[in-house]
Order: sequence, then C-alpha cells, then structure tokens
Amino acid sequence: MRPEFFLDRNLGRRVAEELRSRGWAVHRIGEVFPADGQHIPDEDWIAHGLRQSWVPLSKDGRIKTRDLEIRPVLDHAAVLFYLDDQQLRSIEMMQRLDTHLAAIYRAVEKGGPAAYAVRHDCIEPWIICGN
Repeated sequence: MRPEFFLDRNLGRRVAEELRSRGWAVHRIGEVFPADGQHIPDEDWIAHGLRQSWVPLSKDGRIKTRDLEIRPVLDHAAVLFYLDDQQLRSIEMMQRLDTHLAAIYRAVEKGGPAAYAVRHDCIEPWIICGN
C-alpha cells in the first residue's frame, strides 16, 4: 500500500497539486484545519496526521529538534520528511520530492522514529532519540 502524506502549510497548495498530478496521495493541512491551519501548532497537525497513518512532510527542518513537535513521531514510531532548503520555489520543492519518491517510500516502509532531510541528491536520516 502506498503511503499518504500530510503536507505542512509551508509547502503551499501548488506543491500539493503538482504531487497529486504525479500520483502522490497527499492531504494539505488547509483541507483538514480551518484558516489553512495557521493557528494549529506543529505538534497538533503532526499528531493528527499520524493518527490517520499519514506521513508528515514539511520544509521546516527545525521540527526534528523541538521536543514538543517531534514527540508525536516518537510516540507513533513514525517517520517525518522535511526539505533541507527553505528557499526552494514550489516547482523545485515538488521536483526534489518526486525525484526521491522511491527512497521516501523505502524509508516509510522501514519505519521510525526518524526524520529525513530531503536533499538535492538524497534523503538523509536524522535518528530521533527520546523517552
């Protein structure tokens, strides 16, 4: 079964639309929470997505180092992906994600807890340790 992804607001509508057009199963935060999820803390949208078995996807790599925000990933032994460059344009974000689709699927299958940076040439794991 192919994974479904839950996209943070910071990825934008265009990335979601482009990924869908390429066959990705994605849910945008704005489709689930009011006001495009602007007032939803990261730990809440991540936890909500994980309860649905959706894989969180963001461009905010700082999530992996913030205790409250990474806690749902630990609790669910899940994986989270983030783009390693917050300055990418929408088309570059989509291309980078789509280029690494097979590696992303393998990482989801492997399980976690882990956070992966989606870099231009690979995905790189950040092993999460916590209690």
